[in-house]
Amino acid sequence: QVQPVESGGGSVQVGGSLRLSCAASGRSFNTYAVAWFRRAPGKDREFVATLSWTGDRTSFADTVKGRFSISKNYAKTTVYLQMNSLKPEDTATYFCAVAQFRGLETDPSKYEYWGQGTQVTVSS
Repeated sequence: QVQPVESGGGSVQVGGSLRLSCAASGRSFNTYAVAWFRRAPGKDREFVATLSWTGDRTSFADTVKGRFSISKNYAKTTVYLQMNSLKPEDTATYFCAVAQFRGLETDPSKYEYWGQGTQVTVSS
């Protein structure tokens, strides 16, 4: 099994950028779909972005489309979430999740393995 480990969170001002990393502990993401979810204080967990196991298909939440991108390194050991033009409403704990399926899935219940999360705070 693969255990995702997130890093890269922090505090940034409105309009700034951050890059989150999700590293595969134990093995690579070679046959895993990887997704990012987030949970803001007092709100439910929500889908942010996902990358297919082949690395050639992506899906984004409407709230981040055009601002966030998702990619995988050549070794397939790390998935990145590049976040640009950050807004205060992007403030949340961001979680990386993985599962072995071929499609693009936005339902968190479909993902088997979850990281501990990394905090992103956007201030005005």
